[in-house]
Amino acid sequence: MMSTEQSDVFRQEARDLLDSLEQALLDLEQKPDDYDLVDTAFRALHTIKGSGAMFGFDQVASFAHAFEAAFDRVRKKQAAPSRDLIAVALVAKDYIHTLIETPEKADAAAGDEVLVALRQIVEAGAQAKPTAAPASSPSAALLPPLEMLAPAPAPAGQTFRVRFRLQPESLTMGANPLLMLDELRSLGSATVTALTDKVPLLGELKAEHCHLGWEVLLTTAQPREAIEDVFMFLRDDMELEIAPASETSAPIEEASPIQAAPSEPKAQPAPAETAPPPAPKAKTPAHDDKHAAQADKKKPAADNTSSLRVPAERLNELMDRVGELVIAQSRLNQIAGASSDPSLKLVAEDLARLASGLRDTTMGIRMVPIGSLFGRFRRLVHDLSRELGKGVEFETTGEETELDKTVVEKLADPLVHIIRNSIDHGLESGAERLAAGKAEGGTVRLSAIHSGAEVAIAIKDDGKGLDPVRIRAKAEEAGLIAPDEKLTDAQLYQLIFRPGFSTAREVTSISGRGVGMDVVKRTIDSLRGSIDIASKVGDGTTVTLRLPLTLAIIEGMLVRVGASRYSIPLSAVEECVELPASVDAASSGRNFLNIRGGLVPFLRLRELFGVKSAPEPYQKVVIVSAGEQRVGLVVDQIIGNNQTVIKSLSKLHAKLQTFSGATILGDGTVALILDVVHLVNFGQAYEQRLRSEIVGRAA
Repeated sequence: MMSTEQSDVFRQEARDLLDSLEQALLDLEQKPDDYDLVDTAFRALHTIKGSGAMFGFDQVASFAHAFEAAFDRVRKKQAAPSRDLIAVALVAKDYIHTLIETPEKADAAAGDEVLVALRQIVEAGAQAKPTAAPASSPSAALLPPLEMLAPAPAPAGQTFRVRFRLQPESLTMGANPLLMLDELRSLGSATVTALTDKVPLLGELKAEHCHLGWEVLLTTAQPREAIEDVFMFLRDDMELEIAPASETSAPIEEASPIQAAPSEPKAQPAPAETAPPPAPKAKTPAHDDKHAAQADKKKPAADNTSSLRVPAERLNELMDRVGELVIAQSRLNQIAGASSDPSLKLVAEDLARLASGLRDTTMGIRMVPIGSLFGRFRRLVHDLSRELGKGVEFETTGEETELDKTVVEKLADPLVHIIRNSIDHGLESGAERLAAGKAEGGTVRLSAIHSGAEVAIAIKDDGKGLDPVRIRAKAEEAGLIAPDEKLTDAQLYQLIFRPGFSTAREVTSISGRGVGMDVVKRTIDSLRGSIDIASKVGDGTTVTLRLPLTLAIIEGMLVRVGASRYSIPLSAVEECVELPASVDAASSGRNFLNIRGGLVPFLRLRELFGVKSAPEPYQKVVIVSAGEQRVGLVVDQIIGNNQTVIKSLSKLHAKLQTFSGATILGDGTVALILDVVHLVNFGQAYEQRLRSEIVGRAA
């Protein structure tokens, strides 16, 4: 086994490859005739096998080799990619994940069973009969010979002369030429000869360098591309010649490029678009990255798409430093504003511009497409569909929507709970759906879209919907509400987030204990988000999660109410107007403003916060929105915009729903950040009560 750092690099690369493999398999189940997907899955497996062997993960390499050999028959169209094959292949992928992440928990017998099942399914669907009997022992089953899973190459195939020489330092980078020779032997009948013409004298020999080359006469029924695949990891940084043995081949020259067969003197290496498509996100192992870095030193840099892995802890630390810089810059602005020194003002302006750019860049680094999270749920839906015997179509939109990495990581569990409930409780069985005039298979849609300063993530199903009557009965039975308490359907739906609340008639292995949705609520609250539920009996349910774009730094509007200052997220602000003098401060039932023909309810923050002093003569109204709803916030003064570094409230103040956090101002004082979503919901509820009272008085 290699060093811990190298092993960690391999594990990270393998995670990306396994994700690519899983997505390709799930797509293949829907498009069994798409052999580009087969190639994608095969290449991901091939890379895992090769890099696993190079990094010392021998069990991974052995299992992936057997898996790859079985799947090779699918690639050669000798077996069909059936649903049963995909199901077993997904289990095999999970076993590889276990071997990589927690090898001590890997059950060798379970791995043997997976390979046996995989082999049986492939052989049952193969066009040609198997040429060998099954393995007689578990160890043999773990690494079955290629001829057991793929047709043996015909004895009278084409003969190639393969000559290759690695870079001298390739051994220290993890390359193993013996593995390449073994792969060539697996393709057919091979005769290997070592090329010793460049071995230096003993005094000049470096033990860590590769001084040998190899010539292989290979007779195989496989195409030339199969031979090229053996060298896919190091092909760009080695000397390689593949030519028909009948042709006369020149000796390999120092630093010669990959040569085409002599029979095709004008041929060039196949362009990238003619090669089988690479697996999405699949990256070459770390040792290839080092080769690429060395190659880049030999030529001018022309590629700006390179990437660098950075630990999340370093990004978090960088964001903390940027936050402190923003606070210091705010203090400097305040000092410069009170000074008459023009040079100080100029420096303050330059620092503000640089700090703003650094903030945006740092936040951009932390933003990731939410599609990286959406892809995980395809497997969840696939497995639940098979387990529950329900046909489920899973659709996603808005995968390119970006969200803070911290938020994305914390969203996984809540979305799992909601999707499981949608499939288990929301979607009816096939028979029930047909009886209701619906398609036999249900649909679950997962979407994401930017909405102001938020990202709205919706999980929608076309099932039977929530039953408010049953929810109310269950809530009354549990003592959560009084029998005569008046609640809207939306308020009733929020009860399902109470701990232990469940309307399931029976507990299953998937849901029914009432311990999932309260976790969802707590997690979303911790992210300063909100949950909306819309449902119609017989027509499905939509759960919408509204989350802030980032948890770190935002642009804020600083306002004053009484003697205290508050910050409003600027992205939620639509406009500011002056409160008309005709609106009496003591008026009742008239808390509405006519904004271009539309009535907008407004809240007097002085009343909400219990300010005892007399109101200002010219109060301002800040119109804020959350989703499609708007509300006005009456303040005494609008001070201006500022960059707000969000600080979490203490546990003592965590339940204050009106505020989502706090920030430190330039003078060192603290300003609370208003929770716009809560205030908008509060204002809309207030509007509904006023309307009800007006209707009641009119009646």
